[in-house]
Amino acid sequence: MIHLDRVVCFGEIMGRLNPEGYLKIIQANNLELSFAGGEANVAVSLANYGIKSSFVSKMPGNDLSKSAARALKSYDVDTKDMVYGGERLGLYFVEKGASQRPSKVIYDRKYSSISMAKREDFDWKTILERATWFHFTGITPALSEELPLICLDACRYASEHGITISCDLNYRQNLWSGEKAGQVMSELMKYVDVCIANEEDAEKVFGIKAPDTDVAQGKLNHEGYEYVAKTIKDRFNCSKVAITLRGSISASDNSWAGMLYVDGKSYFSKSYLIHIVDRVGGGDSFGGALIYALIKGYENQKAIEFAAAASCLKHTVEFDFNQMTVEDVNKLMDGDGSGRVQR
Repeated sequence: MIHLDRVVCFGEIMGRLNPEGYLKIIQANNLELSFAGGEANVAVSLANYGIKSSFVSKMPGNDLSKSAARALKSYDVDTKDMVYGGERLGLYFVEKGASQRPSKVIYDRKYSSISMAKREDFDWKTILERATWFHFTGITPALSEELPLICLDACRYASEHGITISCDLNYRQNLWSGEKAGQVMSELMKYVDVCIANEEDAEKVFGIKAPDTDVAQGKLNHEGYEYVAKTIKDRFNCSKVAITLRGSISASDNSWAGMLYVDGKSYFSKSYLIHIVDRVGGGDSFGGALIYALIKGYENQKAIEFAAAASCLKHTVEFDFNQMTVEDVNKLMDGDGSGRVQR
């Protein structure tokens, strides 16, 4: 029997190390370990919502990788197609910002197992068997010269077999240049059905700038975002384009909303004012919730409301993995944002 809601997520999972609370890294004597990665975060969100999700990567065969796999399995994410080999699991360090001090991320992922992976490591016919959705981000092809080809293999197989493909552009300037990202992602985007982005991704990767928008000043222009979404849709023939709308008031407080562009029409969610606990993984929780809503057949307005509400809640949760349930998200969608104690 075909699982009508099985999602395969492909990318890198890393160890996340951060000081307790809001300490700077140079102050810290101890670091907390958790696990995270753009596509892994999406897989966990989907599993929390009751969707069968699988995460695929390449990790070394050591205890750190076993711990990462256990973390995923504890959320009911399937790891049976994980590839093992190579020398190391990538790491990244997170220093949470506060007020006018921004958050900071330091990567230590060079020569990680996934960055050294080869095309022959992944049998996409087996991995995508009985899958109906494939998700990756723009982070993964940035990790090596081989990974764009591996992603292309996956996208071609998925496209040929009627599997929906989603991609979060997730541009990372520490991993590659905008020019290189534009070249690689333009080829991969030919296969993408659902594109998830923000205004910075669109500008840095594809040179598509939202007019009259200044995120640093909290100035968000709806017509500008519609222009970005329409341009992406027209250039790459995506069926849906979702854009997150973040207004950065400070490291502690952001406004947050989302937009979904479908068939020439834009759907905007309500806007939330968030006092942030941990913003890392916020965009991934948006993507995971949007995928869930689309799989469940939500009409467009409800789908973007669900994605924005889910991501709003994730900003209040420590570490990358989203901990929210469908019930939690629905309560916020329905207007219960008071934060009152539930007894």
